[in-house]
Amino acid sequence: MIDSIDHIVLTTKDVKACLYFYCNILGMEYKINIIDNQKRISLKFGNQKINLHTESKPYLPHAKNPISGAVDVCFLSSIELVKWINIFNKNNISIEIGPVKREGAKGPIVSIYVRDPDSNLIEIANKIK
Repeated sequence: MIDSIDHIVLTTKDVKACLYFYCNILGMEYKINIIDNQKRISLKFGNQKINLHTESKPYLPHAKNPISGAVDVCFLSSIELVKWINIFNKNNISIEIGPVKREGAKGPIVSIYVRDPDSNLIEIANKIK
């Protein structure tokens, strides 16, 4: 039986812009590892990990069609959405939709949706208590 997700892979056209968004805007940390003589970058937050691949040079093995802008992911946050809205507004990041109620993996959530620099759809959500 599958217990959890260990990591996902995010393909990017621009590593610097990607790192700025996920680290400086969303507050994740990045880590660099050397594996098979290649520099590999990952994003860390909580117990989660996102590996970054560049669209022009994806690592092996990789998805059949590794392209940027194809991810739609929801991040849960303990920071209130009004604060996220302020953060996005201060950084000229448009909110596409929200706040809207949705059904999360463990119950109801309220979400806002933005795009990262590669146009991936990023959902930031708070659990509804």
